[in-house]
Amino acid sequence: MPKIGFRTALTLLVAAIGALALDAFGIPGGVLMGGALAVSVAAIAGMPVAMPDPVRNVLFVCVGLSMGASVAPDTLELIGQWPITLAALALELVVIVWLCGLVLRRFFGFDPGTAYLSSFPGHLSFVMALATAGTGDPRQIVVIQVQRVMVLTLFAPIGALFLPLGQFDSAPVEMMALDTLAIGAACCALAGWVFTRLKIPAGYVLGSMAVATIMKLTGNFSGALPPLLVTPTFIGMGALIGSRFAGITRAEMVQALWGGSVATAITVAATTLFAIAVSFLVSMPVGQLWLGLSPGGLESMGALAIALGYDTAFIAAHHVARLLLLSFAIPLVVVMVNGRKQPSVAPGQ
Repeated sequence: MPKIGFRTALTLLVAAIGALALDAFGIPGGVLMGGALAVSVAAIAGMPVAMPDPVRNVLFVCVGLSMGASVAPDTLELIGQWPITLAALALELVVIVWLCGLVLRRFFGFDPGTAYLSSFPGHLSFVMALATAGTGDPRQIVVIQVQRVMVLTLFAPIGALFLPLGQFDSAPVEMMALDTLAIGAACCALAGWVFTRLKIPAGYVLGSMAVATIMKLTGNFSGALPPLLVTPTFIGMGALIGSRFAGITRAEMVQALWGGSVATAITVAATTLFAIAVSFLVSMPVGQLWLGLSPGGLESMGALAIALGYDTAFIAAHHVARLLLLSFAIPLVVVMVNGRKQPSVAPGQ
């Protein structure tokens, strides 16, 4: 175990260096973005990065805790606007999967299984399980999927520098009482464990987020989280995102790089257009809508929402809805793709 411990410590150190370097430039979300970028480059270069499951679970609980503590006070008043944005989310998913799958097949020669499993914006573990079972090329799929998450994670804070995305009021100046934080953290960890045992996707994040949100909306979780908790959480999340590139060779990266870049560009463009269009129908900042509609990881987008000051309940609700929609859509598309293979099995017919 010393080996995995050393690799984990080294990964976190690289993430911390990258986070501090980028944060020095004043980029919104620079701590998360810098850590992710530094570790991803190190992993591709061959550094033995590692983020074991226990560390990952602790980070997920901290992210969920932070998301719940950052819920906007007027969240309940905004729920009435969410049906419009949820409908836009469903339509956006159809456009992204159909268009990306079409482009990857027609212009890059990917087989249907690889093209469509690479196009699904989320449920990476589910997608990879299907790929391993015989649908598509697992290596190409993982490169494109991780590339999508990375670009979307890095794109949001960069866009915040140049676009009038808008921002919610800053968090309360008064720090949260330590006993309140301790009780909240314990309840969040327990809820995350229960959600995970129930096989709920991103269980530690959603469980802790649910508990922290309920505590916040009922007035039992007031005050701002201490920077000594929030900053290490961002650094750890950056390390986790970047560590997903471990084991991917340069040749495999190049093989799927062009197709993945185009698919990611389509995804970013679709998300941006939908966010701008919906902003004319609801009174929310474009930046918040972008993060809610963005098919990045729940943990990554949640952490960015905290860093940028957006309503985390809105972000979480839309990412949960996206995962739910994909839970039904992915098996359906896989059945359709595999069904198309059948006529070609019998030659001469």
